[in-house]
Amino acid sequence: MPTILTALEICAGAGGQALGIETAGFHHTAACEIEPAACDTLRLNRPQWNVVQRDIRELHGKDYRGIDLLAGGVPCPPFSIAGKQRGPDDERDLFPTALRLVRESKPAAVLLENVPGFATAKFSDYRAALIADLARSGYTVAWQVLNACNFGVPQLRPRFVLVAIRGNAARRFLWPQPAGSPPAVGDTLYDLMASRGWHGASAWAARANAIAPTLVGGSKRHGGPDLGPTRARLAWRELGVEARSLADAPPDSAFTIEGLPRLTTRMAARVQGFPDSWTFSGKKTAAYRQIGNAFPPPVAHAVASAIRLALNGATTIAHDGPGPLARFA
Repeated sequence: MPTILTALEICAGAGGQALGIETAGFHHTAACEIEPAACDTLRLNRPQWNVVQRDIRELHGKDYRGIDLLAGGVPCPPFSIAGKQRGPDDERDLFPTALRLVRESKPAAVLLENVPGFATAKFSDYRAALIADLARSGYTVAWQVLNACNFGVPQLRPRFVLVAIRGNAARRFLWPQPAGSPPAVGDTLYDLMASRGWHGASAWAARANAIAPTLVGGSKRHGGPDLGPTRARLAWRELGVEARSLADAPPDSAFTIEGLPRLTTRMAARVQGFPDSWTFSGKKTAAYRQIGNAFPPPVAHAVASAIRLALNGATTIAHDGPGPLARFA
C-alpha cells in the first residue's frame, strides 16, 4: 500500500472534510460539488485539485475504480430530528447514490458523515439497511458520533461518522481518541478581535472562556447569515457575541468596551477549525453558509489518519474477535 493514498470526495462543500483528508495523507483524484460558490472556494484554495462541478448523481464510479477512499458529507435534510423521516425515494437523500458510487468504484475504505440525528433510534432501520448494503459489497462497517470539541475545535459540534473498510485492513482500524480539552472561544479569537484596536478585546476574551455552540449554515428565512436559532444565539450571548448577524470586519477602537461584537466570516471559520489560509469565495452570506455547513477539518483529519494507518498496515490488532471496526446497526 503506497504512502500517499487516493480519495474521491463527494458533496465536498467548501472543503472542510477534503482538507482534513488531504492533511492525513490522501491525494484527491476528484472533489465533486454542485454549488458554484463552494466549487470556486475549492479551486481558489487548491487549484491543483480536480474539482468536478456537478450533481453526484451524474458521476460514474467506474471512472474512479481503485481509489483508496470515497468520502463525503451527504445532505442532511432527510435525517433531521425535527423533521419528518423521509423514505429512500426522497430526492434529497443521496445515500443511495453514495452506495452506488461505492459499488462502482470499489474503494478500499469509505468515510461518510451526517447530522447526529442519524444516530438515533428513529433511523435505526435506515442505518441497518445502509450497513447491510455496504456489508454485501465486502465492507466491515461501524459508526460513531464524534464531537468536534474532542479534536481541538472550540465548538460543540457532534457529527455522525461512518467508516467502512474492505478486507483485513478493517481489523487494524481504531477510532481516533480525543485530543484533549479544546481552546475557548476567547483564546481562539482574541487576536482577531483585537486586530483593529478594540480596547475591550482582553475583557471580552476573558468572558468568552467556553466553547461555542454548533455553528449552522445561516438562516435563509432571515435572508442573511446568523449564528443559529434562538437557543444558539443565547449561548453566543453568554460568550459576549451578538449572534443575529455577522460583521464585515472586527470591532475597531471606537467600538464600546462593554459592547457585544459580532463574528466575521474569518472568525467563524476559525471556530469551525479552518486554517486562516483557507479563503472562502462569495459575499458574506455565501461564505458563511459554506463555513457553517462544513465538516471541521481537524475531525476529518483524525478519522482519515486512522483510516490511512489501517490501510497502510500501521496498526496491529492481535485477537480472535471481529476487530475494532465491527458491524452494528
